[in-house]
This record gives sequence, C-alpha cells and structure tokens, in this order.
Amino acid sequence: MAESAILSRHLRSVWVLPRTALGVVGWPPTRRERAFFNWHYWWQAHLIDCAVDAANRVPTPARRRRVGALARSHRLRNLTGWTNKYYDDMAWLAIALERAERTQDVPARRALTALEKALHDGWNPAVGGGLPWRIGSDFFNAPANGPAAIALSRLGYRARAQEMSDWLDATLRDPESGLILDGIHLPSGEIERPVFSYCQGVVLGLDAELAAHTGDRRHLDRVHNLLGAVRRAMSTNDVINGGGGGDGGLFNGILARYLAVVAVLLPGDDPVQEEDRRIAAALVRESAEAAWANRLEVEGEPLFGNDWSKPAQLPGTSGGAGRFTTGGSVTASAVPERDLAVQLSGWMLMEAAYQVAAAGL
Repeated sequence: MAESAILSRHLRSVWVLPRTALGVVGWPPTRRERAFFNWHYWWQAHLIDCAVDAANRVPTPARRRRVGALARSHRLRNLTGWTNKYYDDMAWLAIALERAERTQDVPARRALTALEKALHDGWNPAVGGGLPWRIGSDFFNAPANGPAAIALSRLGYRARAQEMSDWLDATLRDPESGLILDGIHLPSGEIERPVFSYCQGVVLGLDAELAAHTGDRRHLDRVHNLLGAVRRAMSTNDVINGGGGGDGGLFNGILARYLAVVAVLLPGDDPVQEEDRRIAAALVRESAEAAWANRLEVEGEPLFGNDWSKPAQLPGTSGGAGRFTTGGSVTASAVPERDLAVQLSGWMLMEAAYQVAAAGL
C-alpha cells in the first residue's frame, strides 16, 4: 500500500515521453513540480532504491521495468550526465543503481562507472579529509562519506570503504553522545555539531556490512556503540523520534533502512551481537507500527506523517512548496506530509519492516 500510494500520487512520465517516470516532489503539486522544473536528484535516487526494494520483495516484470524507467529518467532529467557537483547526491544514486543492476539486472554499468570514478577520486586525505560535501568545498561531512563508503564497498573498493569508516569514527564521532556529527571544515578543523538521524543510519549500515565482509572486530564495536547511542538519543519507546519535511523528510527513512541492514546482516553469535540485532529490529518494527497507526487514509491509500509518533496531517494545498536554500538544501512544505521525501521515508520504513519480518526478527 505504501508503494501504491507513491505510484498513484507522485509517479509521472517526464515531459510526456514514453517509458519514462520520475517522482513529482509534492502532492498536491505546483505547475513547476508537475513539469519537473523542481525534481531533486537525491530524492529520486531514493525513489529508485524503494522501487528496487519492491521488486526484490515481490518480483514482477512491471516492477523491474519501473526500476529501469526511473533510472533512465534520472539521466534524462539530469541533462548533463549521471553525475553532478554533490558527492552525497552521487553516492545515493550509486547505491540505488548498484542494487538495481545486481538484484534486477537493470543495465547500469555506464552510470556506475561514472559515479564510481567521481566518488573514488574525490577522496582527499591530503587536507585530512574524506570526501567533501560538494566539489571544491572545504566541508567534509557524514552525509557524503557514509553513503559513498557503502557504494564503494559494494562496488569492490572495500579497503577504501574501511578507510572512510576509520575517518568517520576518528573525526566525526562525538565522544560525549557517541553519535556522528554533521561534518568538519578543513583544513581549519571547525566541526559542525548538529546530529541527524540519517548520518547515524549510513554509519551503522557501513560498519555492519564491513563487519560481515571482513570479520574485523572494530566494525562490530562501532555498530554496538552507535546503536546504543541512537536508541538513547533518537527514539522514544523504540519509535524513531520525529523528522521533518523537505530534505529532512528522508532522514528517518534512511535510518530505518540501515537499521534493517544491521538487524539482518550483522554477524556474530555472542550475546552482544544477538542483542544488537534485536534492538535494531525493534526500532524498525516499533517505528513501522507507529507510522502505520498514525497514517491518514486518502482514497484508500496511506499518507504517512513526518513524525511517526503523531497523526499525519492532510496537505490540502501546495502552500509553502519546498524551495532551495542558499546552501542547496530543500525546505519543508507548509504541511511536511506534502513532500515526496516524507512519503518515501514511510515507504522505506515499511520495506525495512518487511525485511526484518522476513528474517524472522
């Protein structure tokens, strides 16, 4: 039902071209949104990722074709190729397309070659950093390095992914809270201290995957410590705390996706790892139950709230449609539930809960 709601409310062909599809970024949409003047590269990458989830859950020719159409349309709307100036954007697309190719045989090699080169070559230890937020920036942050490391690990650069995990742990883990901070300006060393749920998610997912593939104890320890910090600081009764709209609408869904990775993939038979898998699964399951209980039903399909612990609100108009800030982020609509990002988070959460349940957790 979460999948169906996105397809009916948001999915549209691009400029009336056949065999194309992207997500309109607001519902109800503005004219500019319907025409894909506003389209938000990284939101569409997560739409591809969710479409891959659905195709893996219940494989059908229609779902596989949809993944291919979304990928082709992403390239079409981006105009200049597969890449852009933002390393975090490119990392999210690389994750989605690698999964599409590996699990659904969707041709993506040309795209992945371009994205892989950008992410691999952007690593900059010369100034003490990993990947900058965007090309030419002095800001090196978790939202770029976390997903980029996951993508590079899956593309065969596991040693580089471990370097990136080490950099994130040494540079951005807050010794007091145990959480991952936003980023650092280099070479000045000034740290931006906000903590965001998706930063925790990608680091949890990265270290869980590295633990599974390398057997290195340090990754198990990092998952254990960060998971405990997330549960303490970012959940209430195991429901992930409220999110927002605009770009922030995706944050909690990303955390839920990678909590499911921890629950399903984290290796180890000792009581610590067994408990970590149980906690990760509980955070996903309880959040999904809360989000579902607090959804609205609109024409028989769910509309998820931006805060899963509170009743969702109906966006009656396109008022306050998300816009770009001077820093490049997208603001929330007046009613955040209007934003595709918020609804994608709800879908992502439901797919994560399915994966946890399918694993018997």
